[in-house]
Amino acid sequence: MAAAAAAAPAVPERAASPAAPPPGPAPFDFSQPPVIEGFTPLPRLKEETFKEKFMRKTKENPFVPIGCLGTAGALLYGLRAFHQGKTRQSQLLMRGRIFAQGFTVVALVVGVLGTALKPKQ
Repeated sequence: MAAAAAAAPAVPERAASPAAPPPGPAPFDFSQPPVIEGFTPLPRLKEETFKEKFMRKTKENPFVPIGCLGTAGALLYGLRAFHQGKTRQSQLLMRGRIFAQGFTVVALVVGVLGTALKPKQ
């Protein structure tokens, strides 16, 4: 048995050091933005709160919130009329809701096109 142990090549065992980085690409640091050659990001002036963003968007395109309010109003009054059994009034209000929804969609599309065609500052 001693001859068999002597015939086996001796392989030194390497102790894995805990400070050594794993082989392969370095892990991504999520606390920092990625570095992209030739790209310099614009600095953020300040974070915008929900209220500030809502007011800015409303001033840019006031027809979208108007259309949303019209849609919600027609829906609520239509459901109330339906609950009270006023079927004719309910039908008219549901048709008004469809009109208000169409108005809102058109306002959104016009706002998007207006923003896309506006020259960059």
